[in-house]
Order: sequence, then structure tokens, then C-alpha cells
Amino acid sequence: MPVARHVMAHAAERPDRPAVCGPRSELTYAELADRIHGAARHLLRRGIGPGTLVAAGLADPADLLVAVLAADLAGATPLAGDHSWDRERWALLTGPLLTGPLNAFPLDAPLPYEPGDPVPVRARPDDLAWACFSSGSTGRPRAIVRTRASWTGSFPHLDELTGIGPDDVVLVPGPLVSSLYAFAALHTLATGATAVVPGRWPGGALAGHLARATVVHVVPHRLPDVLRHPGALRVAVVGGAALDPGARATADAAGVRVVAYYGATELSFVAVDADGGGLRPFPGVEIEVRPRASDGLGEVWARSPWSAEGYLGGVTGPLRRDGDGWLTVGDLAEPYRAGQVLRLRGRGDGAIQTGGATVVPEDVEEVLRKVPGVGDIVVIGSPHPSLGAVVTAVVEAEPAPPRALLEAVARGGLDAAQRPRRWYTVPSLPRTPTGKPARALVAARLAGGDPGIRRLV
Repeated sequence: MPVARHVMAHAAERPDRPAVCGPRSELTYAELADRIHGAARHLLRRGIGPGTLVAAGLADPADLLVAVLAADLAGATPLAGDHSWDRERWALLTGPLLTGPLNAFPLDAPLPYEPGDPVPVRARPDDLAWACFSSGSTGRPRAIVRTRASWTGSFPHLDELTGIGPDDVVLVPGPLVSSLYAFAALHTLATGATAVVPGRWPGGALAGHLARATVVHVVPHRLPDVLRHPGALRVAVVGGAALDPGARATADAAGVRVVAYYGATELSFVAVDADGGGLRPFPGVEIEVRPRASDGLGEVWARSPWSAEGYLGGVTGPLRRDGDGWLTVGDLAEPYRAGQVLRLRGRGDGAIQTGGATVVPEDVEEVLRKVPGVGDIVVIGSPHPSLGAVVTAVVEAEPAPPRALLEAVARGGLDAAQRPRRWYTVPSLPRTPTGKPARALVAARLAGGDPGIRRLV
């Protein structure tokens, strides 16, 4: 069923229940349903329906949700973008896909309301829907498309794992251009709960949001901030990167249950850890770790009803398929057998080959984040004439901790091949819309001699 149809059902049952709380407005389910119908009528009268991509970049997240849900109701394919992108940026990201099977309807202003009769459902489960952008932590964001059911079919499983229900208030503290946050907002509305959508990380307003929110969707980097002011929070749904082992203990002390998951924009959910016992396959997902000849790690492959169809416009990306329905984006893990815990070791395309050894950046980053004064860290490979690459650390800290302290922690927690040989510092790392450090951008700036990246000697 389209998410828009879920909204209509909730509007009939609980019309006065708050549905969307944005930075500029708050809509009840009845108001949201009415705006979706009015916007969908506008789209349909312009011939926008199945086979059309509605590319929307709107500043207000409530307006953006109305637009994508109106496209959903009309049977079109909504693509949420960033309102700050100019036409050149949109052309760079979507140019190739606009020559594909979908026609494009660009949208840079809220959809007008047109009065009339309720819009009948035109969407089908196997329609191409919920186009979204990858996070871009390892390169340029790509537009990814999936069937409608590949998201909505997973909603009941997430409900069961997290306990999210219609009486919850769900904080979605990031931009809806991110698939992580877009999924969270749409799942909330399908469930009948209240979606609080500030549109970006709320900063100083976080404590106020958490005073009423019972659930939050967040990336690991932001979880410590959430746990400082837990308020009414009972569940934190955490995805996007590895979770610090001490985070659950901190959450338990704050009375917050953590449900962590591993996935990718292309694969959606792959594995989930709902109780601290380790990552296990998400319902409906099969997992294989296929060994590589170069080391003891393997690539994670998944076969799942939740996976995307691919990249719009036929652009290339890390998603690969075999002939039997299995997909991978190159993530690495330790050897795995069904029934075991999945132990991830990072992204395969980010692995550093140095002097014959393979170094997973996330392993190094996990150790070095524990250094006092380090806000976050990115580890990359810098070219070396004889070793191929050397491990290089870019530390987010102001002021920077002494290099001697960083090296002492590295000696105590890392093998020789893993220890950085080059150290740099920046006051603030560039980040993707989800809050993850933008690894490729850091590497590009370092290679380009960015004066804002200072060498530690």
C-alpha cells in the first residue's frame, strides 16, 4: 500500500493526531491528508503520474513530505533533493538519469493546492518509487531507485523490532535528502506516529525536541549528544556506521533502548542488533560473506526483498549483482555462517593496501576516537612510491592533541601496519547529509593541498 494511503487511513481514524512537526508548521493527519490530495490533483492535471520522476528540493521538510507523498499517491516516482542545490548541482546529479525511462518533473517550490474529489490510488507495489541519493561518504551521491514494496514491506518488521507505534513521537534529526532520514519519516507516517522533522541537526534545540520525542533515528556520531539529554526517549534507532561498543552501556544508564542496524542505500536493511547480542540478518534477508584471496576477510552479499533496483540513468556505482539474486556494495566482514553474528570490518572500496597488508580504516578510527580531545577522525591511504599507500589520519580536534599522544594510543591498540604514518588535524571535518565524515572529500582536499588541513609534526 502507498504510504500516502496509510496517511489517509490515519486521517480517518485520528484526524487531530499531529502528523508532521516541521520548523515552520505543524500538520495534523487530517491536514496532511488534505494537502496531499490537493497536491496530487495538481500533479495529475499536469499529466504527472506513473513513469514520471518528481525531483523535489524544498527548504521546508513538511512541504517536501507533502510533495513526495503526493507523487506517491499519483503513482509517480518521488526523488527528494537538497533545497540548497542550484541547477548545475541538480544537473550533475540527475543529468544521466533524466535520459532514462523516467520523464522528469523538477520541483523547486511547494506544490499548489487544487480543490476537488479525493484522488484514487494509482500506485502499485512493484512501481519504481522512493528514488533517493546515496550518502556520498565514498564519492559523488548517486540516485537510487527501488520498488515501492521494497521499503513499505519492511515497515512491519521495523515496528516489531523497535516497538514503534501510533502513540510515539519520532524525531528525525537530519535532511530528508538522506535515505536514512527519508525512510524514518515515511515509516513514522505509515505507522500513524508523529514525525518531528527539523530538516537538519537541531543543535541547541535538541534537548527541547527530546523532551517530547519517544523515538529518535540517528547516526552513531550523534548518539552521544542524544544521550546527554534523553528526555522522554525510550528507543534510539541507529544506522549508518559501526556503533561504539560503549554506547549501549551509556544508553542503558539513560533508560534508552538501542536498536542498531547495518545496511546501505542500495540494500536497505541487511542486519540488525536489537538487544546488544550482535548483528543478525534482518527479517527476510539472507547473508553470505564470500572470502577474498588477499586476506581473511570477505565481501558481504545479501539476497533480500528490500534491495533497490539499481541506479537511475544506468550510472555506475558500488552495487554489484550475481546471477542468483545476490547483491553487494563491497562491504567487508569476517567469515560468517548462518546463525552466527555478522562482524563487519568496513567498506571494501575504502580499504588501504600498504606494503602487502590490508588496513580497514574503520578499525583504525575506532581506536583513535578514544583519544581525549578527538571529536572524530577519518583514516585514508596516501600514495607512497614503494608501499603503495601509507595510513594517514585526519583528526577533528580544536586544539589538536599532541602527536605523541595519538601515536601512543595507536601503538597500544593497533598492529604495526594499521598505525598512521602521517597525521593531520582540522577544526571540523566535512560531512555527508547523514552526519558521516565525507571520506572522499577529505582525501581530495588533502591531495589538493587544502591549507585548512594542518600537518601534525
